[in-house]
Amino acid sequence: MLNWLVVGIGDITTRRVIPAIHAEARSTLYGVVSRDQSRGLRFADRVWTNLDEALSDPKIDAVYVATPVALHAPQAIAALTNGKHVLCEKPVAMNYAEASKMVQAAHETGKVLGAAYYRRMYPKVQRARELMEQGAIGRCVLAEANHHSQLPAQGDFRAWLLDPKLAGGGPLFDVASHRIDLFNYLFGKPARVTAQLSNAVHQMQVEDNATVLIEYENGVRGIVDVRWHSNITRDQFRVVGTDGEINLDPLSGPELVHPGGRENLPAHENIHFPCIENFVNAVLDGAPLVSSGESAIWTDWVTEQALNVARPSGCRIETRLDA
Repeated sequence: MLNWLVVGIGDITTRRVIPAIHAEARSTLYGVVSRDQSRGLRFADRVWTNLDEALSDPKIDAVYVATPVALHAPQAIAALTNGKHVLCEKPVAMNYAEASKMVQAAHETGKVLGAAYYRRMYPKVQRARELMEQGAIGRCVLAEANHHSQLPAQGDFRAWLLDPKLAGGGPLFDVASHRIDLFNYLFGKPARVTAQLSNAVHQMQVEDNATVLIEYENGVRGIVDVRWHSNITRDQFRVVGTDGEINLDPLSGPELVHPGGRENLPAHENIHFPCIENFVNAVLDGAPLVSSGESAIWTDWVTEQALNVARPSGCRIETRLDA
């Protein structure tokens, strides 16, 4: 059995993570860390308002970090150095250096570090990867992912997402990170990044739109466009090859279209559950992590490059991994 501590009682943890822990056969919700103890008691019998005090409890085996992005690295490293396994919300850190320190701490302590990029475990993403490996669309050359929506924060609800000191950025960090991670999962190591970020509609501290172009070592180019100013919701994802294409629109839906036909492959009713289950299997059985700290740092590398090239002048500039 794995005794879990959940750090941060917000929208994601209350709707998905905590129910997933309850549903996972070898997991127990041991306690939570929350600034509001009364709120925490709605979800667990043990509530701490101080993470360091919680981490001193030897009965805690694993920690789910679900606080604002700026807290991920220090909290994850604290948990790892206190002998706990860690599953961290995305993006794992504010930048590549922070994410790398988290991975280093996991190596030094021998503990498991995972990242909650649960879309890797969508059945249709797994199937698309299989089809690409089988050559169903020939050589992959281009991938496109768009996510457009209205602002995800209203008043105090998720207001931290609009604060760059807490969130790192706007839709680039929040929703683009999932798409960039999928590109990394499908195509390997990113080599070059160009980007444009701006505030087309909403004048606020973070961008309301970002367009990122990534070139991979294998020659695939990936384009991610994310926007928080659209009254029309889009969740598009497709991969183009020399002999056809694979369409996953909408990414969070069940349908997969490829040259061989159409397949209906719905995700788990709780999209966080497969991520929790895989993490438990990794800790208890040594199973490979589908989304590890080592793989997640490359999304942080891409977003950091995107910020670096887009913010100084608003012009498109190229940066290289080997620069």
